Amino acid sequence: MRLRSATLPPLLTALFWTTATTAPAPAHAQGIPPEDSLAAILRREAISYENGEGVPRDPALAATLYCKSARLGDPHAQYNLGWMYANGRGVERNDLTAAYFFQAAAEQGLEGAQRMLKVVGAPKRSEVPDCLREPAPPAPAIDPAAPPEKVTASPPAVNYRAIAPRHVFDLVMKMAPQYQVEPQLALAIIAAESNFNSQARSPKNAQGLMQLMPETSERFHVKNPFDPVQNIRGGLSYLRWLLAYFGGDVALVAAAYNAGEGKVERYRGIPPYVETRAYVQRILKSVGATHHPFDATVTPASSVLAWVRMPWRVQ
Repeated sequence: MRLRSATLPPLLTALFWTTATTAPAPAHAQGIPPEDSLAAILRREAISYENGEGVPRDPALAATLYCKSARLGDPHAQYNLGWMYANGRGVERNDLTAAYFFQAAAEQGLEGAQRMLKVVGAPKRSEVPDCLREPAPPAPAIDPAAPPEKVTASPPAVNYRAIAPRHVFDLVMKMAPQYQVEPQLALAIIAAESNFNSQARSPKNAQGLMQLMPETSERFHVKNPFDPVQNIRGGLSYLRWLLAYFGGDVALVAAAYNAGEGKVERYRGIPPYVETRAYVQRILKSVGATHHPFDATVTPASSVLAWVRMPWRVQ
């Protein structure tokens, strides 16, 4: 469905303008970055250039700044950039690109974006908009036929022996090598997911130490997700699968564990969510490495790996 601002009904035009100028984030939005964050600063600067507030009006520069903020996961920047693409305001009109940004904002809980998706429709393709692309260094060649590499622990950035409950630490140290997962990665996931609380349950019904969703528990044959041994076994099974699926890329594995492998594939990299980006950086810092050995016989690699162009480094 193609929109032309000149023919929009008055109510829809009001909807565009009300959210595009962006007041403070509604409480129900899940991924609003702090107002002193780089994403929020870039978004506010973009608003100034879009509307000529204290600076000469420059829609093209506004779009560039919105995109930088959107890449950092700011849902209001994603919404505003979607609005610009839906109306050809400072950028070439493109409903598919508009839908991409509206969907990213909607998935972070922004109701205005959810309403706009009903107008422009969900994206019909998953290609990442050009302004979000970054060149990546060539990935090292990996021979799938080669025997699995021996898992060796990287120098730990966090000393989980000192902060994890002893019984959880001992279980992970014993079980993780059986699944070809470095204990440091498993402990980092547990710390981020449940803070070592075996009875944790999230509002989305993720359960136990490694916050397994019911469908994940079923997928990896976990009967009682609140039992530490069963939960860790299920989480390690999932991590082993993700490592093989995403070629040992720790950032993609962490993003998939947080947001789901489907979201990583759709966005062809780290989804542009504030929560997921922060989660990935936390795991990378805790693990201290961006690559993890993996067993290529566990599952064929994701078909999107060749399209992932966003390099991630420990910051």
